[in-house]
Amino acid sequence: MKLNALEKALMNNPVRAWIQRRYEAPLLEGLGGRIDGLRALEIGCGRGVGTAIILDQFGASEVDAFDLDEQMVRLAQRRLAAYPPSRLRLWVGDATAIKAEDASFDVVFDFGILHHVPAWQRAVAEIRRVLRPGGRFYFMEVTGQALTRRSYRHFFVHPITNRFSRADLVAELEKQDILVGERIVERFFGDFIYGVGRINAA
Repeated sequence: MKLNALEKALMNNPVRAWIQRRYEAPLLEGLGGRIDGLRALEIGCGRGVGTAIILDQFGASEVDAFDLDEQMVRLAQRRLAAYPPSRLRLWVGDATAIKAEDASFDVVFDFGILHHVPAWQRAVAEIRRVLRPGGRFYFMEVTGQALTRRSYRHFFVHPITNRFSRADLVAELEKQDILVGERIVERFFGDFIYGVGRINAA
């Protein structure tokens, strides 16, 4: 599901970019470590702030990134134009049908996308499919608890059924052999969750 105009404005501004760089990225790095020299995928790249973080702060050697919104992909292409094609590929795509071969990425990043996906379990299955043995899934997500708050319901557009709690998301990840364990934290009274899942090496 694409963002409405207000949420798009909130997610694509300097304050949100600062939070991603200074708060979310260090928190996720503390849970899962750096990814120097690895190939990463970002689902829902928006205007490319997270993509640059994956390359520059996490140390990925190359990143593929996509978004459902064609306008956001165009903005990301402009923002990230300095990165060579050998390190960065951007496209329009759907998290429930990722255009990539099986076991083609070492790492997948999700900076708050799954809660926008009506069939989020299908997206989790796709993330599992494209991850290699030993791969990692870094996620920042918004829980169903947050989405029931009046402010969210009034200002934003999200799927209204099949939402997840922390326990629901962890259970689905672990059903797909993406093991989270203790690598997860809650923030803002359980409205936001940050975590890293790992697939056992073959």
